[in-house]
Amino acid sequence: MISRRIVPPALAVLLAGAALLPAGTATAAPPPPAPESELVPGIAPGPARPWQRDTPDQLLAPVVHEPTAREDAVEPRDAPEGTYDLIEYVPLGEAAARVTCSKSTGPYQRAVERWLGLTADGKQSAADCRAIQAFQKKEKIKPAIGFAGPVTWARMQLIAARKNPNAAKKCPVKAAARVACVDLDRQLTWVQKGTKVVFGPVSVRTGRAAYPTRKGWHTVYWKHKNHTSTLYDTPMPYAQFFSGGQAFHAVYDTLHTTIGSMGCVNLTVGDARKLWDVLKKGDRVYAWGHRPGT
Repeated sequence: MISRRIVPPALAVLLAGAALLPAGTATAAPPPPAPESELVPGIAPGPARPWQRDTPDQLLAPVVHEPTAREDAVEPRDAPEGTYDLIEYVPLGEAAARVTCSKSTGPYQRAVERWLGLTADGKQSAADCRAIQAFQKKEKIKPAIGFAGPVTWARMQLIAARKNPNAAKKCPVKAAARVACVDLDRQLTWVQKGTKVVFGPVSVRTGRAAYPTRKGWHTVYWKHKNHTSTLYDTPMPYAQFFSGGQAFHAVYDTLHTTIGSMGCVNLTVGDARKLWDVLKKGDRVYAWGHRPGT
């Protein structure tokens, strides 16, 4: 049995960073980017921040036990209103100035232009800004200033996938068997039984560069509705473990962050609750691709 100690999150981050440094490497931090090039949430964070933004998902396989009927009867709490609002990341200078229409070229400019049927030249224009703004307002993305950021692009990915998430046939089909598909490229998850989609697709947040969600085939081996990380004492509602300590589970924070999870597949409480009723112990999970930014 592996003995584990609970490490304070701040210390854990420092230790993890130190472990990644090769011998003899200077520890001086790199110079910060120019303020106008830094991307930040365009609106103040939501109402609930009881723990750090990047949930410290379980690094090691948990100690499996059979939850009692009484424990499983308790439903995890809902997220406070506004937790999952779509808050775009915009240049710091534009957020501070509260510009009404961005003149900046976003990191997803060309892709967003192509999706909207605009001239895909990868350069922001007044016409581009108005078109992107219209989409953002329709999808309730804030601030709707026409900046082609990661949240706007993620929303487009979800909308495009709704009709047929497995159109590219990257998630293997198993006749009469449930497969939970984890598309790291598009940050989407769905469940298919044969060729029929029985859940999703929904937006998710997967592992960051240092702790990537493991690719390939896995199996749901344990379901724990009211799980709490034994490493960080962090809630992991509707946890369904499929690879060591990696699991599908809800988070009480936005899924759209510029850094990923610590390996788990994060969902909103509502989506995690629905997925809980769809997946069963022994169902297969297949992950592929590469999370943007990692």
